Amino acid sequence: MSWLYRLISLPARISPILCLLAALLAVSMFPTRGAAETSPGRTSSDSVSLPFSNGERLAYDVTWLGMRAGIATMVVQEGADDRGKPQLTLRMTARSSPTVTKFYPVDNRGVSQVDLESFLPRHMTFARREGKRFNDFDYTFRHSEGLVTAVKDGKTDELAIPPDVQDAMSCLYYVRKVLPFVPGAALALTVHHDKKNYKMDVRVEGLETVEGPWGKRETARVVVIMPFQGIFLNEGNIRVWFTTDEHRVPVRMKAKVVIGSIVAELTEGYGTVARP
Repeated sequence: MSWLYRLISLPARISPILCLLAALLAVSMFPTRGAAETSPGRTSSDSVSLPFSNGERLAYDVTWLGMRAGIATMVVQEGADDRGKPQLTLRMTARSSPTVTKFYPVDNRGVSQVDLESFLPRHMTFARREGKRFNDFDYTFRHSEGLVTAVKDGKTDELAIPPDVQDAMSCLYYVRKVLPFVPGAALALTVHHDKKNYKMDVRVEGLETVEGPWGKRETARVVVIMPFQGIFLNEGNIRVWFTTDEHRVPVRMKAKVVIGSIVAELTEGYGTVARP
């Protein structure tokens, strides 16, 4: 069952890539009601066109063999960094369901700050809480120097990074932003995760109409080769269904495991009714 726990511990894994999903945020992390209701696909920055909006919040149920294994959300907030430059703050967390929590509690939380102009990560923190496993990560990216200051559980390292590297959370939004949703289209990127640089390959397998709480939508079925254990999803092949409209929303994610498949299904944030 360890693969089940790794999967629901979100992208961010997921991540996106989805690493998509996932992440259930504490109430204090949620945007205000007004911000959360900003229509998808719009941004307050006139100079930047993005498929995701300031205040966007996507929530997912993660299931395995019909059992609800976890809940996850991803939130986008727009603001400025300490120099006044526009940036996006991406918040993701994943939490195990009450049933799973009884024998393996998961409560993972991550925050990534991304420069809005270059769409490169500036700073990321991730708190991993899985069973008796506790880890804290802090990454400060210095792209102009080709370095990242990586801190894991208090131990600091200065590590080399390649140009245009993404973190384990920003990679999902980067793919959502740039990948052409045309069958056969492919994208290769580098992700820095757990003090290592990994190559991640993404490919559009085809177009497919799917139906769920969001209604019936045309989607691009995208396969993601994850060479590392993501924040939300396990390593291996993950399939993500993105809507082909201007919002490019990941409405479903699926990963095969030894028995059956793990599925993350969008339940709130796009063509759905918010839960009371």
